[in-house]
Amino acid sequence: MALNPTPTFALQPSAERVALSTNYITDFNFLNQYLPDTYEKEFERYGNRSVASFLRMVGAEMPSNSDMIKWAEQGRLHTKYINVNADGAVNDDNATFTINDADVVDGAFRVGQTVMISDNTAGSALVNRGLITAVSAIGAVGNPTFTVAFYEGGGQAVAVNTTVSVFVYGSEFAKGTEGMVGSVEAEDVFFENKPIIIKDRYAVSGSDMAQIGWVEITTENGANGYLWYLKSEHETRLRFEDYLETAMIEAVPAEAASGVVGVAGLANAGSDGIFFTVGNRGNVFGGGNPTTLAEFDAIIQRLDRQGAIEENVLFVNRQFSFDIDDMLAAQNSYGAGGTSYGLFDNDQEMALNLGFSGFRRGYDFYKTDWKYLNDPTMRGDLTAGAVNGLLVPAGSTSVYDQVLGKNAKRPFLHVRYRASETEDRRYKTWVTGSAGGASSSSLDAMEVNFLSERAVCTLGANNFVLFQS
Repeated sequence: MALNPTPTFALQPSAERVALSTNYITDFNFLNQYLPDTYEKEFERYGNRSVASFLRMVGAEMPSNSDMIKWAEQGRLHTKYINVNADGAVNDDNATFTINDADVVDGAFRVGQTVMISDNTAGSALVNRGLITAVSAIGAVGNPTFTVAFYEGGGQAVAVNTTVSVFVYGSEFAKGTEGMVGSVEAEDVFFENKPIIIKDRYAVSGSDMAQIGWVEITTENGANGYLWYLKSEHETRLRFEDYLETAMIEAVPAEAASGVVGVAGLANAGSDGIFFTVGNRGNVFGGGNPTTLAEFDAIIQRLDRQGAIEENVLFVNRQFSFDIDDMLAAQNSYGAGGTSYGLFDNDQEMALNLGFSGFRRGYDFYKTDWKYLNDPTMRGDLTAGAVNGLLVPAGSTSVYDQVLGKNAKRPFLHVRYRASETEDRRYKTWVTGSAGGASSSSLDAMEVNFLSERAVCTLGANNFVLFQS
Protein backbone atom coordinates (compact mmCIF):
# COMPACT_ATOMS: atom_id res chain seq x y z
CA MET A 1 0.00 0.00 0.00
CA ALA A 2 1.19 3.51 -0.72
CA LEU A 3 -0.09 7.07 -1.04
CA ASN A 4 -1.87 7.58 -4.36
CA PRO A 5 -0.14 10.12 -6.61
CA THR A 6 -3.47 11.93 -7.05
CA PRO A 7 -4.87 14.01 -5.55
CA THR A 8 -1.63 15.64 -4.50
CA PHE A 9 -0.65 18.82 -2.70
CA ALA A 10 -1.40 22.09 -4.51
CA LEU A 11 1.50 24.03 -5.98
CA GLN A 12 -0.52 26.62 -7.95
CA PRO A 13 0.87 30.03 -6.96
CA SER A 14 -1.51 31.83 -4.62
CA ALA A 15 -0.32 35.30 -5.61
CA GLU A 16 -0.98 37.07 -8.88
CA ARG A 17 0.79 40.10 -10.33
CA VAL A 18 -2.53 41.76 -11.20
CA ALA A 19 -6.00 41.67 -9.69
CA LEU A 20 -7.98 38.92 -11.43
CA SER A 21 -11.42 37.49 -10.82
CA THR A 22 -9.76 34.35 -9.48
CA ASN A 23 -8.45 36.40 -6.56
CA TYR A 24 -11.97 36.99 -5.26
CA ILE A 25 -14.92 34.88 -4.23
CA THR A 26 -18.06 36.02 -6.07
CA ASP A 27 -21.59 34.75 -6.61
CA PHE A 28 -23.65 37.23 -8.62
CA ASN A 29 -25.90 34.74 -10.45
CA PHE A 30 -29.32 36.46 -10.22
CA LEU A 31 -31.01 33.49 -11.96
CA ASN A 32 -30.43 31.43 -8.80
CA GLN A 33 -33.23 32.16 -6.30
CA TYR A 34 -31.44 30.42 -3.43
CA LEU A 35 -28.67 32.08 -1.44
CA PRO A 36 -25.77 29.80 -0.46
CA ASP A 37 -24.66 29.35 3.13
CA THR A 38 -21.23 30.92 3.39
CA TYR A 39 -18.31 30.74 5.73
CA GLU A 40 -17.15 34.30 6.00
CA LYS A 41 -13.74 33.48 7.47
CA GLU A 42 -10.95 32.20 5.28
CA PHE A 43 -9.80 28.69 6.22
CA GLU A 44 -6.07 28.29 6.81
CA ARG A 45 -5.65 24.96 5.03
CA TYR A 46 -1.83 25.12 4.86
CA GLY A 47 -1.26 26.25 8.45
CA ASN A 48 1.76 28.46 8.95
CA ARG A 49 3.17 28.85 5.42
CA SER A 50 6.31 30.73 6.42
CA VAL A 51 9.60 28.80 6.18
CA ALA A 52 11.81 31.28 8.07
CA SER A 53 13.15 30.40 11.54
CA PHE A 54 16.48 28.68 10.90
CA LEU A 55 18.78 31.70 11.25
CA ARG A 56 16.78 33.02 14.19
CA MET A 57 17.49 29.75 16.00
CA VAL A 58 21.21 29.40 15.32
CA GLY A 59 22.55 32.86 14.59
CA ALA A 60 22.52 36.53 15.40
CA GLU A 61 22.39 39.80 13.51
CA MET A 62 24.87 42.63 13.83
CA PRO A 63 25.64 45.79 11.84
CA SER A 64 28.36 46.28 9.25
CA ASN A 65 29.57 49.48 7.58
CA SER A 66 31.22 48.23 4.42
CA ASP A 67 30.62 46.63 1.04
CA MET A 68 32.97 43.84 2.10
CA ILE A 69 33.11 41.78 5.30
CA LYS A 70 36.42 40.10 6.16
CA TRP A 71 37.46 37.89 9.01
CA ALA A 72 40.39 35.69 9.98
CA GLU A 73 40.16 32.10 11.15
CA GLN A 74 42.90 30.28 13.03
CA GLY A 75 45.18 27.88 11.22
CA ARG A 76 46.47 24.61 12.64
CA LEU A 77 48.76 24.70 15.65
CA HIS A 78 51.00 21.80 14.63
CA THR A 79 52.75 21.09 11.34
CA LYS A 80 52.16 18.00 9.22
CA TYR A 81 52.79 17.40 5.53
CA ILE A 82 51.06 14.49 3.82
CA ASN A 83 52.58 14.61 0.31
CA VAL A 84 56.29 14.25 0.94
CA ASN A 85 58.62 12.41 -1.45
CA ALA A 86 61.40 10.21 -0.06
CA ASP A 87 64.43 11.18 -2.14
CA GLY A 88 66.73 8.69 -0.39
CA ALA A 89 66.90 4.90 -0.64
CA VAL A 90 66.20 2.04 1.77
CA ASN A 91 68.79 1.72 4.60
CA ASP A 92 70.19 5.24 4.13
CA ASP A 93 71.20 6.61 7.53
CA ASN A 94 70.61 10.16 6.32
CA ALA A 95 68.09 11.09 3.64
CA THR A 96 66.49 14.12 2.03
CA PHE A 97 62.75 14.58 1.60
CA THR A 98 60.84 16.98 -0.69
CA ILE A 99 57.55 18.58 0.40
CA ASN A 100 55.00 18.50 -2.43
CA ASP A 101 51.91 19.64 -0.50
CA ALA A 102 49.85 22.30 -2.30
CA ASP A 103 50.48 25.97 -1.41
CA VAL A 104 53.64 25.19 0.61
CA VAL A 105 56.42 27.57 -0.44
CA ASP A 106 59.11 27.40 2.24
CA GLY A 107 57.89 24.84 4.76
CA ALA A 108 57.86 25.17 8.55
CA PHE A 109 60.45 22.53 9.54
CA ARG A 110 63.60 23.67 11.35
CA VAL A 111 66.95 22.12 12.20
CA GLY A 112 66.85 20.25 15.51
CA GLN A 113 63.20 19.19 15.33
CA THR A 114 62.31 15.53 15.59
CA VAL A 115 59.82 14.10 13.10
CA MET A 116 57.81 10.94 12.51
CA ILE A 117 57.73 9.62 8.96
CA SER A 118 54.91 7.28 7.90
CA ASP A 119 54.46 5.41 4.61
CA ASN A 120 51.22 6.47 2.87
CA THR A 121 50.86 3.13 1.05
CA ALA A 122 47.67 1.32 2.11
CA GLY A 123 48.43 -1.50 4.53
CA SER A 124 52.06 -0.46 5.05
CA ALA A 125 53.59 -0.54 8.53
CA LEU A 126 56.83 1.25 7.59
CA VAL A 127 57.70 4.19 9.86
CA ASN A 128 60.80 6.13 10.84
CA ARG A 129 61.69 8.73 13.41
CA GLY A 130 64.43 11.16 12.68
CA LEU A 131 66.23 14.38 13.57
CA ILE A 132 66.20 17.21 11.03
CA THR A 133 69.78 18.22 10.23
CA ALA A 134 69.25 20.62 7.34
CA VAL A 135 66.42 22.52 5.60
CA SER A 136 66.29 24.33 2.28
CA ALA A 137 66.87 28.07 2.35
CA ILE A 138 63.87 30.39 2.53
CA GLY A 139 62.95 31.49 -0.97
CA ALA A 140 64.94 28.71 -2.64
CA VAL A 141 63.88 27.63 -6.12
CA GLY A 142 61.67 24.52 -6.19
CA ASN A 143 59.71 22.75 -3.48
CA PRO A 144 61.13 22.93 0.06
CA THR A 145 63.34 20.08 1.24
CA PHE A 146 64.70 18.84 4.57
CA THR A 147 67.35 16.30 5.53
CA VAL A 148 66.83 13.74 8.30
CA ALA A 149 69.21 11.61 10.36
CA PHE A 150 67.27 8.48 11.37
CA TYR A 151 67.12 7.10 14.89
CA GLU A 152 66.73 3.52 13.60
CA GLY A 153 69.89 1.49 12.95
CA GLY A 154 68.46 0.14 9.71
CA GLY A 155 68.11 3.65 8.29
CA GLN A 156 65.31 4.67 5.97
CA ALA A 157 62.47 2.14 5.94
CA VAL A 158 60.70 3.13 2.71
CA ALA A 159 61.91 2.83 -0.85
CA VAL A 160 63.08 5.75 -2.93
CA ASN A 161 60.30 8.01 -4.30
CA THR A 162 57.75 6.66 -1.81
CA THR A 163 55.14 9.22 -0.73
CA VAL A 164 55.08 9.66 3.04
CA SER A 165 53.47 11.81 5.74
CA VAL A 166 55.71 13.72 8.14
CA PHE A 167 54.88 15.62 11.33
CA VAL A 168 56.93 17.24 14.09
CA TYR A 169 56.67 15.72 17.55
CA GLY A 170 59.48 17.53 19.39
CA SER A 171 63.17 18.46 19.18
CA GLU A 172 66.60 17.37 20.49
CA PHE A 173 69.83 19.35 20.92
CA ALA A 174 73.31 18.55 22.20
CA LYS A 175 74.61 20.04 25.43
CA GLY A 176 76.03 23.54 25.30
CA THR A 177 74.59 24.40 21.88
CA GLU A 178 72.77 27.41 20.55
CA GLY A 179 68.97 27.50 20.62
CA MET A 180 66.51 26.85 17.82
CA VAL A 181 67.36 28.69 14.61
CA GLY A 182 64.44 30.55 13.06
CA SER A 183 60.85 30.91 14.21
CA VAL A 184 57.43 29.97 12.92
CA GLU A 185 54.83 32.66 12.39
CA ALA A 186 51.20 32.06 13.29
CA GLU A 187 49.06 31.24 10.27
CA ASP A 188 45.63 32.72 9.73
CA VAL A 189 43.20 31.97 6.95
CA PHE A 190 41.29 35.00 5.70
CA PHE A 191 37.76 34.88 4.32
CA GLU A 192 35.37 37.48 3.01
CA ASN A 193 31.78 37.95 1.94
CA LYS A 194 29.71 40.79 0.53
CA PRO A 195 26.14 41.84 1.30
CA ILE A 196 23.37 41.72 -1.28
CA ILE A 197 20.40 44.07 -1.55
CA ILE A 198 17.02 42.35 -1.26
CA LYS A 199 13.86 44.23 -2.26
CA ASP A 200 10.12 43.69 -2.60
CA ARG A 201 7.09 45.89 -3.21
CA TYR A 202 3.32 45.82 -2.92
CA ALA A 203 1.03 48.31 -4.68
CA VAL A 204 -2.73 48.84 -4.55
CA SER A 205 -4.85 51.60 -6.06
CA GLY A 206 -6.85 53.94 -3.89
CA SER A 207 -10.13 52.69 -5.39
CA ASP A 208 -9.38 49.05 -4.53
CA MET A 209 -8.54 50.07 -0.98
CA ALA A 210 -12.14 51.27 -0.64
CA GLN A 211 -13.57 47.93 -1.79
CA ILE A 212 -14.83 45.82 1.13
CA GLY A 213 -15.30 42.10 0.60
CA TRP A 214 -17.33 39.57 2.54
CA VAL A 215 -14.47 37.14 3.28
CA GLU A 216 -12.61 37.73 6.55
CA ILE A 217 -8.94 37.24 5.77
CA THR A 218 -6.17 36.13 8.11
CA THR A 219 -2.40 35.89 7.90
CA GLU A 220 0.33 34.17 9.90
CA ASN A 221 1.20 37.36 11.77
CA GLY A 222 -2.33 37.74 13.13
CA ALA A 223 -3.60 40.44 10.75
CA ASN A 224 -7.28 40.13 9.88
CA GLY A 225 -10.13 42.12 8.35
CA TYR A 226 -12.45 42.34 5.34
CA LEU A 227 -10.14 44.36 3.08
CA TRP A 228 -8.43 42.08 0.55
CA TYR A 229 -5.47 44.41 0.03
CA LEU A 230 -4.55 43.93 3.69
CA LYS A 231 -4.05 40.23 3.05
CA SER A 232 -1.91 40.85 -0.01
CA GLU A 233 0.21 43.44 1.81
CA HIS A 234 0.77 41.16 4.81
CA GLU A 235 1.62 38.20 2.61
CA THR A 236 4.10 40.31 0.68
CA ARG A 237 5.71 41.21 3.98
CA LEU A 238 5.83 37.54 5.06
CA ARG A 239 7.35 36.48 1.74
CA PHE A 240 9.98 39.19 2.06
CA GLU A 241 10.87 38.04 5.57
CA ASP A 242 11.25 34.48 4.29
CA TYR A 243 13.49 35.70 1.47
CA LEU A 244 15.72 37.47 4.00
CA GLU A 245 16.58 34.00 5.31
CA THR A 246 16.45 31.86 2.18
CA ALA A 247 18.68 34.32 0.29
CA MET A 248 21.32 33.85 2.98
CA ILE A 249 20.99 30.07 2.63
CA GLU A 250 21.01 29.80 -1.16
CA ALA A 251 23.11 32.76 -2.37
CA VAL A 252 26.08 32.05 -4.64
CA PRO A 253 28.73 34.41 -6.04
CA ALA A 254 28.42 35.23 -9.73
CA GLU A 255 31.12 33.56 -11.79
CA ALA A 256 33.31 35.65 -14.06
CA ALA A 257 31.75 34.40 -17.31
CA SER A 258 28.15 34.39 -16.06
CA GLY A 259 25.28 36.42 -17.45
CA VAL A 260 24.64 38.19 -14.14
CA VAL A 261 27.93 40.07 -14.24
CA GLY A 262 26.77 41.68 -17.48
CA VAL A 263 23.69 43.17 -15.80
CA ALA A 264 24.15 46.88 -15.13
CA GLY A 265 25.47 47.51 -11.63
CA LEU A 266 25.98 43.82 -10.81
CA ALA A 267 29.58 43.28 -11.87
CA ASN A 268 30.33 42.04 -8.37
CA ALA A 269 27.06 40.18 -7.94
CA GLY A 270 26.10 37.41 -5.57
CA SER A 271 27.17 36.39 -2.11
CA ASP A 272 28.43 33.29 -0.31
CA GLY A 273 25.36 31.57 1.09
CA ILE A 274 25.45 28.86 3.73
CA PHE A 275 25.01 25.92 1.34
CA PHE A 276 27.62 27.31 -1.05
CA THR A 277 30.15 27.89 1.72
CA VAL A 278 29.71 24.52 3.42
CA GLY A 279 29.72 22.76 0.06
CA ASN A 280 33.10 24.32 -0.80
CA ARG A 281 34.87 24.71 2.56
CA GLY A 282 32.97 22.34 4.83
CA ASN A 283 32.08 18.65 4.86
CA VAL A 284 29.61 17.02 2.48
CA PHE A 285 27.86 13.68 3.04
CA GLY A 286 26.54 12.59 -0.35
CA GLY A 287 24.56 9.68 -1.70
CA GLY A 288 21.64 9.77 0.73
CA ASN A 289 21.20 9.90 4.47
CA PRO A 290 23.44 8.22 7.05
CA THR A 291 21.25 5.41 8.40
CA THR A 292 23.74 3.35 10.42
CA LEU A 293 26.03 4.00 13.34
CA ALA A 294 29.00 3.17 11.10
CA GLU A 295 28.09 6.06 8.78
CA PHE A 296 27.69 8.43 11.72
CA ASP A 297 31.01 7.18 13.07
CA ALA A 298 32.64 8.27 9.81
CA ILE A 299 31.08 11.72 10.22
CA ILE A 300 32.27 11.93 13.83
CA GLN A 301 35.80 10.93 12.81
CA ARG A 302 35.79 13.70 10.20
CA LEU A 303 34.63 16.18 12.85
CA ASP A 304 37.52 15.01 15.05
CA ARG A 305 39.93 15.89 12.27
CA GLN A 306 38.30 19.30 11.93
CA GLY A 307 38.53 20.14 15.63
CA ALA A 308 34.74 20.42 15.90
CA ILE A 309 32.98 21.40 19.09
CA GLU A 310 31.05 18.85 21.14
CA GLU A 311 27.45 20.06 20.71
CA ASN A 312 25.82 20.10 17.29
CA VAL A 313 22.32 20.54 15.89
CA LEU A 314 21.01 18.54 12.93
CA PHE A 315 18.48 20.50 10.86
CA VAL A 316 16.86 17.80 8.74
CA ASN A 317 13.98 17.10 6.40
CA ARG A 318 11.26 14.65 7.36
CA GLN A 319 12.80 11.55 5.76
CA PHE A 320 16.18 12.17 7.39
CA SER A 321 14.41 12.58 10.72
CA PHE A 322 12.67 9.22 10.24
CA ASP A 323 15.98 7.58 9.28
CA ILE A 324 17.64 8.81 12.47
CA ASP A 325 14.69 7.61 14.57
CA ASP A 326 14.85 4.17 12.93
CA MET A 327 18.62 3.96 13.40
CA LEU A 328 18.35 4.78 17.10
CA ALA A 329 15.40 2.43 17.55
CA ALA A 330 17.46 -0.42 16.10
CA GLN A 331 19.92 -0.04 18.99
CA ASN A 332 17.20 -1.26 21.37
CA SER A 333 17.17 -5.06 21.63
CA TYR A 334 13.39 -5.02 21.25
CA GLY A 335 13.30 -2.39 18.52
CA ALA A 336 13.36 -4.80 15.57
CA GLY A 337 10.15 -6.56 16.48
CA GLY A 338 8.36 -4.22 18.87
CA THR A 339 7.71 -0.63 19.85
CA SER A 340 9.47 -0.24 23.15
CA TYR A 341 11.80 2.52 22.02
CA GLY A 342 11.19 6.20 22.58
CA LEU A 343 9.11 5.93 25.74
CA PHE A 344 10.33 2.84 27.57
CA ASP A 345 7.53 2.79 30.20
CA ASN A 346 4.68 2.66 27.69
CA ASP A 347 1.27 1.39 28.75
CA GLN A 348 -2.07 1.06 27.01
CA GLU A 349 -3.28 4.47 28.20
CA MET A 350 -0.18 6.34 27.07
CA ALA A 351 0.59 7.77 23.64
CA LEU A 352 3.49 5.91 22.07
CA ASN A 353 6.53 8.06 21.37
CA LEU A 354 8.36 6.70 18.32
CA GLY A 355 10.81 9.55 17.87
CA PHE A 356 14.07 10.80 19.33
CA SER A 357 15.18 14.37 19.89
CA GLY A 358 18.89 13.58 19.85
CA PHE A 359 21.67 11.23 20.80
CA ARG A 360 25.27 11.20 22.01
CA ARG A 361 28.09 9.28 20.37
CA GLY A 362 31.35 11.05 21.05
CA TYR A 363 29.53 14.30 20.29
CA ASP A 364 26.04 15.50 21.21
CA PHE A 365 23.61 15.64 18.27
CA TYR A 366 20.25 17.36 18.67
CA LYS A 367 17.72 16.80 15.89
CA THR A 368 15.10 19.26 14.70
CA ASP A 369 12.91 19.40 11.60
CA TRP A 370 13.70 22.15 9.09
CA LYS A 371 10.51 23.32 7.39
CA TYR A 372 12.41 24.88 4.49
CA LEU A 373 13.59 21.41 3.41
CA ASN A 374 10.06 19.96 3.64
CA ASP A 375 8.00 22.74 2.03
CA PRO A 376 7.05 21.63 -1.53
CA THR A 377 7.11 25.27 -2.72
CA MET A 378 10.75 25.57 -1.66
CA ARG A 379 13.29 22.73 -1.37
CA GLY A 380 10.81 19.97 -0.59
CA ASP A 381 10.57 17.24 -3.27
CA LEU A 382 13.56 18.47 -5.29
CA THR A 383 15.47 15.82 -7.22
CA ALA A 384 18.56 17.61 -8.53
CA GLY A 385 20.48 19.51 -5.89
CA ALA A 386 18.40 18.12 -3.03
CA VAL A 387 19.63 18.84 0.50
CA ASN A 388 18.45 16.53 3.27
CA GLY A 389 20.00 18.28 6.25
CA LEU A 390 22.69 20.48 7.71
CA LEU A 391 24.79 19.88 10.81
CA VAL A 392 25.46 23.19 12.58
CA PRO A 393 27.81 23.56 15.57
CA ALA A 394 26.04 25.08 18.55
CA GLY A 395 27.95 27.90 20.19
CA SER A 396 30.35 30.66 19.18
CA THR A 397 33.94 31.06 18.10
CA SER A 398 36.61 33.76 18.34
CA VAL A 399 37.49 35.76 15.23
CA TYR A 400 39.34 38.97 14.52
CA ASP A 401 36.73 41.63 13.73
CA GLN A 402 38.23 44.30 11.47
CA VAL A 403 35.54 46.83 12.39
CA LEU A 404 36.16 46.46 16.11
CA GLY A 405 39.89 45.99 15.64
CA LYS A 406 40.06 43.12 18.13
CA ASN A 407 39.11 39.52 18.68
CA ALA A 408 35.40 38.99 19.30
CA LYS A 409 33.06 36.13 20.07
CA ARG A 410 30.75 35.40 17.17
CA PRO A 411 28.18 32.65 16.51
CA PHE A 412 29.31 30.18 13.86
CA LEU A 413 26.40 31.50 11.77
CA HIS A 414 25.42 35.15 11.89
CA VAL A 415 24.08 37.86 9.59
CA ARG A 416 25.73 41.21 9.00
CA TYR A 417 23.48 44.01 7.72
CA ARG A 418 24.49 47.46 6.44
CA ALA A 419 23.94 50.22 8.98
CA SER A 420 25.37 53.51 10.17
CA GLU A 421 24.26 56.29 12.50
CA THR A 422 22.02 57.72 9.78
CA GLU A 423 20.99 54.68 7.74
CA ASP A 424 19.84 51.28 9.03
CA ARG A 425 19.28 48.76 6.22
CA ARG A 426 18.51 45.74 8.37
CA TYR A 427 14.80 45.84 7.51
CA LYS A 428 13.52 49.00 5.82
CA THR A 429 9.90 49.54 4.92
CA TRP A 430 8.21 52.75 3.72
CA VAL A 431 4.93 53.79 2.09
CA THR A 432 4.66 56.06 -0.94
CA GLY A 433 1.76 57.39 -3.01
CA SER A 434 -1.39 59.31 -2.00
CA ALA A 435 -3.61 56.52 -0.59
CA GLY A 436 -3.66 54.67 2.70
CA GLY A 437 -2.32 57.61 4.64
CA ALA A 438 0.63 58.23 2.33
CA SER A 439 1.08 61.71 0.87
CA SER A 440 4.44 61.59 -0.86
CA SER A 441 3.29 61.81 -4.49
CA SER A 442 0.25 62.37 -6.73
CA LEU A 443 -0.02 58.66 -7.54
CA ASP A 444 -3.53 57.42 -6.71
CA ALA A 445 -2.19 54.30 -5.02
CA MET A 446 -0.39 53.02 -1.97
CA GLU A 447 3.02 51.45 -2.54
CA VAL A 448 4.67 49.55 0.29
CA ASN A 449 8.40 49.08 -0.25
CA PHE A 450 10.72 46.62 1.49
CA LEU A 451 14.52 46.58 1.47
CA SER A 452 17.39 44.92 3.27
CA GLU A 453 21.13 44.70 2.60
CA ARG A 454 22.82 41.78 4.28
CA ALA A 455 25.26 38.88 4.10
CA VAL A 456 25.69 35.72 6.13
CA CYS A 457 29.04 34.87 7.71
CA THR A 458 29.71 31.14 8.03
CA LEU A 459 32.60 30.94 10.48
CA GLY A 460 34.52 27.69 10.73
CA ALA A 461 32.78 26.06 7.76
CA ASN A 462 34.98 23.01 8.39
CA ASN A 463 32.78 22.32 11.44
CA PHE A 464 29.60 22.02 9.34
CA VAL A 465 28.26 18.98 7.47
CA LEU A 466 25.94 19.24 4.46
CA PHE A 467 23.82 16.16 3.74
CA GLN A 468 22.96 15.80 0.05
CA SER A 469 21.14 13.25 -2.07
